[in-house]
Amino acid sequence: MNIQIFGTKKSRDTRAAERFFKERGIRYQYVDMKDKGLSRGEFDAVLRAAGSLDAMLDPDCRDRELYSLVKFLGERDRADKAFENQSVLKLPIVRNGKAATVGYAPDVWKSWM
Repeated sequence: MNIQIFGTKKSRDTRAAERFFKERGIRYQYVDMKDKGLSRGEFDAVLRAAGSLDAMLDPDCRDRELYSLVKFLGERDRADKAFENQSVLKLPIVRNGKAATVGYAPDVWKSWM
């Protein structure tokens, strides 16, 4: 298992995801979205795993104006704008190889074990 957790230290769900894997003794790599974020390849892989960009967007993000812009752009520009402005994504993003979840999803993570 090669777990990566993308999130921020201030995110409650990110801390809960870290705790989930720590409690089970599963090693993971933490990536701070404020410092690094997702590469384009990682973003596209998570988008495929999530099924749609809407599943990745966080309606409760701090920048409501940016969220609205991404939400209502034309289909071609939405993914590019979300990639450029990753603060509109739900956290944590947890990857296990080609599988990925967006948001707190312990039921899915259990199925990876």
